[in-house]
Amino acid sequence: MAMKSFPRRTYGIAVLVLAAIIFVALNIATDTALTDQRIDLTQNSLYTLSDGTKHTIANLKEPITLRFFYAKHVAADYAQIQTYAKRVRDLLQQYADLSGGKIILQEIDPEPFTAAEDQASSYGLTGAPTDSGDMVYFGLVGSNTIDGKEVIPFFNQDREAYLEYDLTSLIYRLSTPQKPKIGIITSLPLDTGAGGMEAALRGQARPYEIYEELHQAYDTEMLKPDFKSIPAGIDVLMIAHPPNLSDAQNYAIDQYVLKGGHALVFVDPQAELAAAGGGLDPRGNGPPSSNLGRLFHAWGIAFNPNKIIGDKELAQRVQVSADPRNPVAAYPVWLHLGKADFDTGDQITANLDTINLASAGALKPLKDATTKFTPLVMSSKQASLLDSAQLRLHPQPQELMAEIKPTGTRYTIAARITGPAKTAYPKGLPGDSAAAKNQIKQSAGPINVVVMADADIFDDRFWVREQNIFGKRVPTPFADNAAFVLNAVENLTGSNDLISLRTRATNDRPFTVVRALQAEAQAKFQQEDDVLKQRLADTQTRLQALEQGGSANGAEPKNAELTPEQKSEIEKFKRELVETRTALRNVQHNLRKEVDQLGTFLAFINIALVPLLVAGFALLLAILRRRRRARALNL
Repeated sequence: MAMKSFPRRTYGIAVLVLAAIIFVALNIATDTALTDQRIDLTQNSLYTLSDGTKHTIANLKEPITLRFFYAKHVAADYAQIQTYAKRVRDLLQQYADLSGGKIILQEIDPEPFTAAEDQASSYGLTGAPTDSGDMVYFGLVGSNTIDGKEVIPFFNQDREAYLEYDLTSLIYRLSTPQKPKIGIITSLPLDTGAGGMEAALRGQARPYEIYEELHQAYDTEMLKPDFKSIPAGIDVLMIAHPPNLSDAQNYAIDQYVLKGGHALVFVDPQAELAAAGGGLDPRGNGPPSSNLGRLFHAWGIAFNPNKIIGDKELAQRVQVSADPRNPVAAYPVWLHLGKADFDTGDQITANLDTINLASAGALKPLKDATTKFTPLVMSSKQASLLDSAQLRLHPQPQELMAEIKPTGTRYTIAARITGPAKTAYPKGLPGDSAAAKNQIKQSAGPINVVVMADADIFDDRFWVREQNIFGKRVPTPFADNAAFVLNAVENLTGSNDLISLRTRATNDRPFTVVRALQAEAQAKFQQEDDVLKQRLADTQTRLQALEQGGSANGAEPKNAELTPEQKSEIEKFKRELVETRTALRNVQHNLRKEVDQLGTFLAFINIALVPLLVAGFALLLAILRRRRRARALNL
């Protein structure tokens, strides 16, 4: 038997050695020959070039030079930077390979105390200091044939998910030196930040991030508060929470749209951003609500500036208490919208993942409208309309939640308006007979207007986190607020190449099942929770009154000697107090019960089930091998 097993064992060892040699050889061969090949298993295909990138590269008319600065010797001790640098370099090489020679890639190693390091510094790249005192330069400089220049000062790994968007938008800006022009009418301090002009004069202005991105990608022009006409050359007119406009200003907008101009409009029944300061009124604030009533009517839109959407299903969870057991609550006028709430057939919203809004209003089409009303963003069916006064009188989330009586209707928050439209001023501009001579009464073709009933979409706190990396602001989005605005502008200017890239990497992955369970539990137990809390407060008040020497209704004077009946009543209230607290704890426990059960189930899958399945599979394999070996020996 031993003589027969020796050749078999030798054969097995030889097979293992040969397999190891083949494995190593294949790894070396694939690493050399297939450096640009990968299998992308990410949810949003982050490692696969999008059609927008391919189209942008295919449309290049003039060469673009990309200078990739990476101090590889200085960064040799930093494995994380090395790994990310390889990813950036490989992606840049893909761009160059795809361009057919239109993208010229140059790799530069700015070693310390060299001309290359001076060059990196002169281009505005940011160096990361090391323990040795040397600087790690890791950035990109792009240039075109007419001396246009775009810079990524430092590739921050927190923006890795946005790497393709950052590179493609840089190339797009270099390939389109003549930027489209965006005219902006607003009462919000978009360009100066919350401090307004005073902060700007002190050199402390911090524009809101969406405006920063618009200003970088387009030629932006802020129209003066007393404008009388829309300047020539405006490709898209953006109206963001406008002040009360005069007839002359409304007329100018009306004629601009009827002539074929495209408009992007944001109105709001209660703009929280307007209270940030820097607005147009004497206190520095913008108007609390905004509307374009006469223009909206001409465009076929109905909007009530006194109504706010309250939505039980889409309510954001906010901090309401310092109690660690129950610190958050659903705030139904702050909405967290997901894919199910967007029109997937429109390019503006097709690729959005999530948007966060605050105190949004509702739009709807007029019955006699000649235009087509296409909803882009909608509430859930667990929504109703609240008076804006209710939000001021009852700001507590629990109180607002109780006010919502779901109508089963999905309210439209944003819509695209197309089709023929008539002027809002059929008799011409009041007091200006001369204007009537050149007035356009009806659009020659279909108008193209996008309207959103919320202006807090611009508020940074709802969609972006900012870091200070080596003195540079690095924004990292967690919602697609900027993507909606930029997509709309780009779509209205007629270019859609970057739309598919902006939303691929939003790093918000909400626990949708958990949120649904929390909303269901909140609706089921909140009323009982409120009743018990009120009973607890009443009992504590009566008990305190009795213990201080009065009766339950306060008729007895304080510090009087307690009668046996009062002592009995105190004991009764104490028992009631304990029972109420117990009931309240049970209700609050029920608020978390299903979520905790889900967490336990997921923990079991991750910690126990997978190892058990692996062990079971190994045991089954061992049994099968033993049976096979037994049959072989019997033969």
